[in-house]
Amino acid sequence: MAIKSFVLIIAILAVVTSISHASDPSPLQDFCVAVNDSMTTVFVNGKVCKDPKVVTADDFFKSGLNVAGNTSNNVGSAVTAVNVNNLPGLNTLGISLARIDYAPYGLNPPHTHPRGTEVLTVLEGTLYVGFVLSNPGPNMKNKLFTKILHPGDVFVFPIGLIHFQFNVGKTKAVAFAGLSSQNPGVITIANAVFGSDPPINDDVLAKAFQIDKKVVDYLQSQFWWDNN
Repeated sequence: MAIKSFVLIIAILAVVTSISHASDPSPLQDFCVAVNDSMTTVFVNGKVCKDPKVVTADDFFKSGLNVAGNTSNNVGSAVTAVNVNNLPGLNTLGISLARIDYAPYGLNPPHTHPRGTEVLTVLEGTLYVGFVLSNPGPNMKNKLFTKILHPGDVFVFPIGLIHFQFNVGKTKAVAFAGLSSQNPGVITIANAVFGSDPPINDDVLAKAFQIDKKVVDYLQSQFWWDNN
């Protein structure tokens, strides 16, 4: 009987542990408003906490998401993020938000969020979206999941996986994304690989992408736009 109880406890702990790592660590207090004050002693989730006695409603408030982002760029999209860096009250809460605007045929290029799952809902326009699974077994290809989204549709991009959104319509598109991290981060694949500083060695990229070094040089010479 004791062994069964022990096994049950271990199983419960395993489940609880797996859930707790699905997003940012759960807070142990009502809030921890981030503040740039090195003299403050409480430090949670990478941010210093503001003294609760001087916290106000404005620490949990941000306006401006009704304003469209500027999509006049190389990729035709703009991401307006609301995270702990511009809404301090999000600290320790494990969530953030983004508005994404797309010009006609605009693209939010393939990218990943290393610290958060994303749930996207379309408000306006038509988007072709998708994500690619992590590396499978030998001699197998990474599986691609795609969908055409219309206003009111919702799609989920699992944490850490490469994903994208492309406006397939002749008019602008708008979407909002919720993320399971106060600061999910973003790695735009092309920018990171071909626009790094200093550049990644030609030999590495030529072999990795199985292309000529001249092609690598050409790609590295391009201006890699950050739409965030």
